[in-house]
Amino acid sequence: MNYPLNNIPERPVKPRNKGITMVMDKGLSLRQTEDFIDVAGIHSDIVKLGWATSFVTPNLKEKLAIYKSAGIPTYFGGTLFEAFIIRNQFDDYCRVLEKFDMEYVEVSDGSITIEHDLKCEFIQKLSKQVTVISEVGSKDAAKIFAPYKWIKLMQAEIEAGSWKVIAEAREGGNVGIYRGSGEVREGLVDEILTQIPEETIIWEAPQKEQQVWFIKLLGSNVNLGNIAPAEVIPLETIRLGLRGDTFDHFLDLAKL
Repeated sequence: MNYPLNNIPERPVKPRNKGITMVMDKGLSLRQTEDFIDVAGIHSDIVKLGWATSFVTPNLKEKLAIYKSAGIPTYFGGTLFEAFIIRNQFDDYCRVLEKFDMEYVEVSDGSITIEHDLKCEFIQKLSKQVTVISEVGSKDAAKIFAPYKWIKLMQAEIEAGSWKVIAEAREGGNVGIYRGSGEVREGLVDEILTQIPEETIIWEAPQKEQQVWFIKLLGSNVNLGNIAPAEVIPLETIRLGLRGDTFDHFLDLAKL
């Protein structure tokens, strides 16, 4: 930090297992990637190249190399995995991971229907060669899962080999763990947390109000995902109680 300030929540140093900020790169140029890392790389734990943007991103290898040289792991969005699976190209997908030297992968079924046992088989296979992050929840707003089902799916995917499980919200933060308005399904989150360790979950929270809600519920070191590159610094100030939304949340005013 640039100067001393007392009563600031403690953040673990990178690489960290808790307090993760997962950033969504939707198509930054090489220069924008370098600028992003220069400003916010220190606060970014992992970067997702959103949905299947890697298929059309120019200079992909060079871009991945920039992130790697900065010590920031990357992975392709789960929609790309689904695009290969629905075309019966799992082996081709594995070759893509090898070609681009990917160390992380997202396994999801938000856009297609995959039998859950089969999804867990994909997780098991991939976890032997890469770190798997799996996503639970549908991108279809009409598909609403009961809390017990979220818990069952998450537990099975962790047992299959997932390092973290993502709670689906899409880029807009208006499906899955959120209502169409962006409001958190509080009862759902509470139920999930009764069975799934919080450090195992990455909550997609692209909207500031959603970030604030989770930080107030679970503290500075909650795992949050789908953060826009320009919002990484603002999010870090929310985590530290240095923005109006959480300004007095972490302060013990009686000791000041």
